[in-house]
Amino acid sequence: MRGVHVVMGVRNSSAGARVRDEIVRQVPDAKIDMLDLDLSSMSSVRRFAENFSALNLPLNILISNTVGNIEIFGGIAFVPFKLSEDGTELHFTTNHLGHFLLTDLLLEKMKVTAIESGIEGRVVIVASDSYRHPYREGIRFDKINDESGYNKILAYGQSKLANILHSNLLSSNLKEQDAKVTVNSLHPGAVATNIMRHWNFVNGILSTLGKYFVKGVEQGAATVCYVALHPQVAGVTGKYFVDCNVTELKSHALDMDLAKRLWDFSFLS
Repeated sequence: MRGVHVVMGVRNSSAGARVRDEIVRQVPDAKIDMLDLDLSSMSSVRRFAENFSALNLPLNILISNTVGNIEIFGGIAFVPFKLSEDGTELHFTTNHLGHFLLTDLLLEKMKVTAIESGIEGRVVIVASDSYRHPYREGIRFDKINDESGYNKILAYGQSKLANILHSNLLSSNLKEQDAKVTVNSLHPGAVATNIMRHWNFVNGILSTLGKYFVKGVEQGAATVCYVALHPQVAGVTGKYFVDCNVTELKSHALDMDLAKRLWDFSFLS
């Protein structure tokens, strides 16, 4: 409805096509492209970036649930222990490493678009308040791929903490470069989606009773859209939003030494 050209990065082409068709049904003039993307595969991430470049579009907004002229990519939650095709734990790979690599591959395009258009770029990283509950050490750098001691709740929290640390350090780096690109992270709230599909009991409760005590999809998208598009957020960077308001983070999510170690670790992974 705002006239933005949306690029959807989708793991499931048929599900993505249904979403695209429903958007077009509601907004017949909507401009939408759909590209394959599996964030658990670094080769898929690189192919997506190549295919996006081939579209020859400007890139103003990158939404990392993640990235776009607008691109939106989903994550996973509470899965049993599993390694990705690249040999890294699946939560950490899908929710952090895939987004980290894709952001890095598209960031120069965002900088150029901001200069050429005169409109600031915005990187919006969808995290979660689950960042409050990672492993004791925050990020298990030496045990990322170790099944011993694995806990699916803490592994998810670790990946969401990684999202926020990435957001904070990227924001700081871009400010030092005087790049016209802001970076913020957010918690969308508890939303009635199938994100709990690997936790049958909780998923059953959400599917039957969720509408009474958690957000609907549109409500869950509200903070994402606010941070990505609202004029009041112009120039705001390095912040964490909940319900469209800047919210203070716990101290472990503000640890810049931890963020720098994660940054270096992510480039090597």
